[in-house]
Amino acid sequence: MLPIPAEELNGSGTLGPYWTFYHAVVAEQLNRWLPKSPSTILDMSCGRGRWASQAAKAGHRVIEMVDFRRSAEGPLLHDASKVRQVRADDLRFLPDSSMDAVLAEERAMSVELMAESAISDIARVLRPGGRALICVDSLVLGMAILAEQNYWAHLRQTGEVMLVPWPDGSITRCFSSGQLRELLTDAGLEVEWVRSRTVLSPSTVDHVLAADSRALTWLVNTELDAHRDDDDTVGIHLVASARRV
Repeated sequence: MLPIPAEELNGSGTLGPYWTFYHAVVAEQLNRWLPKSPSTILDMSCGRGRWASQAAKAGHRVIEMVDFRRSAEGPLLHDASKVRQVRADDLRFLPDSSMDAVLAEERAMSVELMAESAISDIARVLRPGGRALICVDSLVLGMAILAEQNYWAHLRQTGEVMLVPWPDGSITRCFSSGQLRELLTDAGLEVEWVRSRTVLSPSTVDHVLAADSRALTWLVNTELDAHRDDDDTVGIHLVASARRV
């Protein structure tokens, strides 16, 4: 059974309180992760503007990479003077060692099936000491999606790449924590940590918020302060922080 129904994974449907919690976790995790001093940051998070806006409001100069195959989505969420949008499908427009940090939120490296090439490009554009924050679909999610579609023969945990067909016809790539670590280290990055993005269940979040709507901040801090490095036995997404040495 899916940890979260497939139709809910776009943030719509009946799990509104859970996704409010989920995005609050992402925002606070990013807030804690961002450089302390003004920096130049590349945002590869699918061009939706949410995380570019947060980084810009924190005082950083942001280059937001927008997939050239996508049309613009809604109004700008940020000050155009602080965020430069570039429509591209790779990082050839950036010189070597030009970025202080790179964000690849919104499962960007799972949507990018050739993740090895993308991560190598991220390592190339990072300055020495620069950091990357990467979010991917977990192996747990991938196996649940396959089970929901009765692809039982594919449900074997191996060291092979897991490409998962979704009901809407799209394909994403899912990772174990070990595979994500290997992907980053093979690109020459030093992994700082890998962990599940969230482990609290939708029912737990609903129960707590129904009892006290002011408990969101407490839930978010509880999630982020409970360190579970390399625990990929739960959670639909993995998130990793890595540094260029």
